[in-house]
This record gives sequence, C-alpha cells and structure tokens, in this order.
Amino acid sequence: MIVEQILNDKGREVITLRAGITLKDAAILMDERKIGAVVALDEDDRIVGVLSERDIVRQVARHGASALEMTVGSAMTRAVVTVHASTAIDEAMQTMTDRRIRHLPVVHNDRLTGVVSIGDLVKWKIAETEAEAKAMKSYLSAQF
Repeated sequence: MIVEQILNDKGREVITLRAGITLKDAAILMDERKIGAVVALDEDDRIVGVLSERDIVRQVARHGASALEMTVGSAMTRAVVTVHASTAIDEAMQTMTDRRIRHLPVVHNDRLTGVVSIGDLVKWKIAETEAEAKAMKSYLSAQF
C-alpha cells in the first residue's frame, strides 16, 4: 500500500498559510479547522516550513503570551520532511516514528499535493489488518 491510496480516500485538501502571519492567527486557523499542523508556503507556493501545535506551545513556554505575536516563520520547523505519493505506508510510518513527527506533507515535483498524519496511517493499517483477518477467516471457513 502507498500514501496515494490514503490521499485518494481522505482527500487532498491542505490548509496552508504564509510564514508572515502571527502564531495567534495560525492557532485560530488550526482551531477552526481542527488540525494539528499547517504547512507554510512562500509566494511561489513552495513549502518553507510546517507549524505544529507543539511548535506553538514551545514558543509560549519560552516567551509567555507575547509568543502569540511572533510570526509563523520564527516558530515553524524549516527542515520539512516530505514523502511522495508513491511512498509505501510502512515507510512513511517509519519516517514519522524515526523523526518524531505527526504530519508528512506529500509532494510531487516540489509541489504540495497533500498531507498525511500518523492518524491517517494508523487508520489505514488497522483497516488493512482487519481486511486481511476477514479474508483469512473466510478462506479457512471455506476449507473446513
């Protein structure tokens, strides 16, 4: 199974923002959309960073309430880990585990085409495992 199958199932809509907006505005957007991370794009719609809830909390812990007036660009993760739609789900899960991240932007030709979360991957793996178990049960009951 590959990441593209998840995107085909969940959709490819990605909530993005510009690095110049405040953390407060980013937090409001994330709350309204019920998402845990957002991708920051430059003027050419290329990925420049990812801002997660964790990034916001880290800045508030360091700077107090005034952190909410900081820009996304000053708090986001700039070394963005990405995958391609053809990446195996197991490989994507391993990448997320190794890098301790919960969201992976999906790119094609350096353009953002979707985002998968660890929840998306786990949901898919559970469904796959359940389908395999059901098929095995059906096969065994037909044999005996």
